[in-house]
Amino acid sequence: MKQRAYLMTRRSLVGLMAAAAFARPAVAVSDAATLTVHRDPSCGCCAGWVQHLRDAGLTVQVEETPDLDPIRARLGIPSNLVACHTAEVAGYVVEGHVPAAAIRRLLAERPNAKGLAVPGMPVGSPGMEGGKPQRYEVVLFGADGQKPFMRFIGAQEID
Repeated sequence: MKQRAYLMTRRSLVGLMAAAAFARPAVAVSDAATLTVHRDPSCGCCAGWVQHLRDAGLTVQVEETPDLDPIRARLGIPSNLVACHTAEVAGYVVEGHVPAAAIRRLLAERPNAKGLAVPGMPVGSPGMEGGKPQRYEVVLFGADGQKPFMRFIGAQEID
């Protein structure tokens, strides 16, 4: 009976090790947050960006509105960072064609900031595919100002 108890413990240990091997990393916990995307219903690139987020495994809820200015004013998005759609996730703001990788990093690191933005509509950014992809920067912004957060060509992170 003593040996049997030992085997049960050993089996339990093996089971725990297997469960740990298949567990998602802690960073993935932030994926449970839902992005609420505010977009113009007639915007095709906004739909492309939403699909990029969903394809990356993020949960997205879309709220369509033809006038995003009041939303941007409420969220405090600086005018130099405005793009074509705005999202909210876990207390942060995401403005423009921000890649899913940058959103995941934001949610994992939880910096003291208002949010992320990709100003304008860079060719090749998520939702703006087609043509030769441009190099662009994801900007972290908040009370401490604006600074580079990540750099991309298309949806591919660079340096």
